[in-house]
Amino acid sequence: MYDATGWTNMQSEMKADWTNKMKAHTASSAYAMQNGKPVVCIWGFGFNDANHPWDAATCLDVVNWFKSQGCYVIGGVPREWRTGVGGSRAGFSGVYHAFNMLSPWMVGAIGNAADSDSAYQNINVPDQADCNANGVDYQPCVLPGDVSARQRAHGDFMWRQFYNMVRVGAQGIYISMFDEYNEGNQIAKTAETQAWTPTNSGFLALDEDGTACSSDYYLRLTGDGGRMLKGQIALTATRPTQPVVVIAPALRTVSLRARANSDYVTAENAGASALIANRTSVGTWEQFDVVDAGSGNIALRAKVNGMYVTAENAGASALIANRTAIGPWESFKLVTNSNGTVSLLAQVNGKYVTAENAGAAPLIANRTAIGTWEQFDQATV
Repeated sequence: MYDATGWTNMQSEMKADWTNKMKAHTASSAYAMQNGKPVVCIWGFGFNDANHPWDAATCLDVVNWFKSQGCYVIGGVPREWRTGVGGSRAGFSGVYHAFNMLSPWMVGAIGNAADSDSAYQNINVPDQADCNANGVDYQPCVLPGDVSARQRAHGDFMWRQFYNMVRVGAQGIYISMFDEYNEGNQIAKTAETQAWTPTNSGFLALDEDGTACSSDYYLRLTGDGGRMLKGQIALTATRPTQPVVVIAPALRTVSLRARANSDYVTAENAGASALIANRTSVGTWEQFDVVDAGSGNIALRAKVNGMYVTAENAGASALIANRTAIGPWESFKLVTNSNGTVSLLAQVNGKYVTAENAGAAPLIANRTAIGTWEQFDQATV
């Protein structure tokens, strides 16, 4: 992302920076790609103030130049971009429609759920329609709210925005911001109570409205919003994750031994790596709490890190114990087989968990039937 704010010679220097420095980074697998193209975001075109003084022709030249370099170009633009009034310079319609994606700025415009609903009707719906009509992707902002201005409502404000942006049909969501502690608008881990805040900082903590929130709550809420955007969870106006993780009581603690190789399933690397059946004895890494997940399903919570086992990537990736709450990815039907073994049916994709490659590879939920690799001996620890 290039922030053009206050950049006097941005037209030439931005191009030179891309050519001489940044373009080389697109070879990395970590670089963001869209439609097979490296992503470049330019923030600040069209704002009607002295820090963004360029005319439309200058800005259009920069956008088209990056597109000619094979880039997918996002524009960080004023929220009035479509109407061309207020915070937007007149005559910039051609610039805005030249971008591959538009991401209008929303910070400072809304402060509660009702404001979000008003913006949805008056800004987001017509914005999305305009983008659709002009072949432009739409990436509106979602913000957690200023904690010191008491906007957050223990996640209700942010979740209302996620709900509105997903139901409007947005192609992406820009979270604003990750670490803006100076404005209290951060999703990064934050003080849970005033006892955690620096002396005389003037900052409020996440419990300012009387509801306790874990320090990572807005990271978890953002994860939920991303899953809803991708259709991995249903559209819902009710936030799916509570502000504080409630430790569900264990029905029992078990070990699982794979019939594929007679080894015990372990939360490898203290839970940091995928589950795999490669242990000959039971220790802490090989113990799992069985927790009621509702609707006749169970969840497995690794003793080693207190995290729930998930069928990662909706079952497309290996099982790993890295979730703080139970959702569809963390829910399994425990099937008892005629020989006394058990099998795990992942609810997210309706597939059975298997000790892949006869136990030599991590566990993954990708089987449609139960065979030897899908059978486990369950023992209470």
